[in-house]
Amino acid sequence: MNFQDLFDQFSKKRVLVIGDVMVDAYLKGKVNRMSPEAPVPVVDLFAKDERIGGAGNVALNLAALGASPIICSVIGADHEGERLIQLFKDANISTDGIYASSNRRTTVKTRVLSNNQQLLRIDSEDTNLINETEEAQLLKQISSVLENGIDGIIFEDYNKGVLTPSLIASVLSLAKSQQIPTTVDPKKDHFFAYKGCTLFKPNLKELKEGLQIDFDFASDKDAFLRAVNDLQGRLGNSISFITLSEHGVFIQEEEAPVFIPAHLRNIADVSGAGDTVIAVATLCLISGAEIQTIAAIANIAGGLVCEQPGVVSIQKEQLLNEVTKLL
Repeated sequence: MNFQDLFDQFSKKRVLVIGDVMVDAYLKGKVNRMSPEAPVPVVDLFAKDERIGGAGNVALNLAALGASPIICSVIGADHEGERLIQLFKDANISTDGIYASSNRRTTVKTRVLSNNQQLLRIDSEDTNLINETEEAQLLKQISSVLENGIDGIIFEDYNKGVLTPSLIASVLSLAKSQQIPTTVDPKKDHFFAYKGCTLFKPNLKELKEGLQIDFDFASDKDAFLRAVNDLQGRLGNSISFITLSEHGVFIQEEEAPVFIPAHLRNIADVSGAGDTVIAVATLCLISGAEIQTIAAIANIAGGLVCEQPGVVSIQKEQLLNEVTKLL
């Protein structure tokens, strides 16, 4: 296969990303003393940073690969929401699908760092499901975006309340009627709400939690294969794509299982790797790649971003060079 031709297809794709978006905020400083008020360190602040997080990181990865992502979500009608909208605009990512609600807070995860170590995380958020009015408005905006032509839809769930079972069902129905491929990066809540999706991508832990089973992957591959077949039987998805951490990835269409081992990497940080994997897998899928190629390229992409500290997007040329070298 000509990987250059495949990667050239990415820039022609418009992809809808539906899920929980958030601000990832970082407060960086030095600790030189303990507080006289309580047994806690005093952080001398020297830098602040705000980044797009959650499902927004999937959109960032799509954009870095040359595609045109449209983010669809519900945020708060607050200062933090305005800041998040501006961050998307700065990244040239369409916010036509974002609805700002006066009934919710925009999710902000604030990390306090010193000497590259996290001392504390403060979460400001609402994790209850969006209400009927918010859901109706979001679905209206999704429908409007679909009218302009979309090549694929990614559901990116962070369990913050945007992806309700009824919203998922409505979007899947719209996608099916328009023959739009759908891919899912799930959490254990609403695990089986994505019936009939094209590609379903849990990690091994999420697979076990979703099916409420346990087994040792390294010593019992048969139990793993039974779990995947059970998943596909209950979900009715076309492709099951399971990330297996240090064991690589697994992909199956119908009953043709493929295991792909991980490449040796100097792992610095696994944060955001799942976002990269679903973005790459989706673009490969809608660009016509075979399932083994989809898994192999997404596997390499996930490994590459793990070599860098923090949440980073995959770089198109770096990925293409690595794919050409390894595959």
